[in-house]
Amino acid sequence: MALFSSLTPVIIAVICICLAALWNHRSKAKQEKRVGSRPWVDEDLQDKTELLGDQNAGDFLEELEVQHIPYSPPRYSEDEMIRRVNEFYQLMNARRSVRFFSEEMVPREVIDNVIKTAGTAPSGAHTEPWTFVVLQDPETKHQIRAIIEEEEEINYEKRMGNKWVSDIKKLRTNWIKDYMDTAPYLILVFKQIYGILPAGKKTHYYNEISVSISCGILLAALQNAGLVTVTTTPLNCGPRVRVILGRPANEKLLLLLPVGYPARDATVPDIKRKPLDEIMVFV
Repeated sequence: MALFSSLTPVIIAVICICLAALWNHRSKAKQEKRVGSRPWVDEDLQDKTELLGDQNAGDFLEELEVQHIPYSPPRYSEDEMIRRVNEFYQLMNARRSVRFFSEEMVPREVIDNVIKTAGTAPSGAHTEPWTFVVLQDPETKHQIRAIIEEEEEINYEKRMGNKWVSDIKKLRTNWIKDYMDTAPYLILVFKQIYGILPAGKKTHYYNEISVSISCGILLAALQNAGLVTVTTTPLNCGPRVRVILGRPANEKLLLLLPVGYPARDATVPDIKRKPLDEIMVFV
């Protein structure tokens, strides 16, 4: 009995060590599984500002004492509404992701106005958490192209996996981004994960959703102007691109858009879109 009592602490210690090792093993396995199942996550975009509050949150709106003003948008007849929505649908249905650009310069006023249009998007608590960097300088464009191609090659070879490469093979795309040199402009869209106030940080609620809505409006504005683009999500390039462009740490690169006229010999995949009954549920 005395021997058993003297061994009991040793046995308990061994059991605890074994349980701890098993727990660590399972935690590591779960983490590896998560990483393996989502290899395309851009770590630079991860933040918790959607859920975390800030002691300065709300000060912006409270201090301005925003007033409400009358709002009376135009109201159209049913026939006019139907005509307008059909025309807009035809315009947007003609949109394609284009990877072949003309070097012809686009008027600066056009670019200014499509960015202003993107800035009309709604945002959480009207924080407008977006920065659009319009890049025209050839040398800087080429520097950014080099960074993105370096990471994209890794994405295609390792991160994305064979299924990704197989799924996009029909689109005839790869990690070579010639169009980043050819297109007269690159528009780099940054989300501001928080604002900077004299008193400290300003929480930007739903910043990624807000910026994503703004990007949709930007694509529509470009299509309306007769310009083309291709949406590029430069995974794991954000920090280096941010340094080149001199952007602050509160900005995260979300999207990169080459913008210009299509090349005369431009081609696009002959894709079909899902019919209405496959994308809408009417209750």
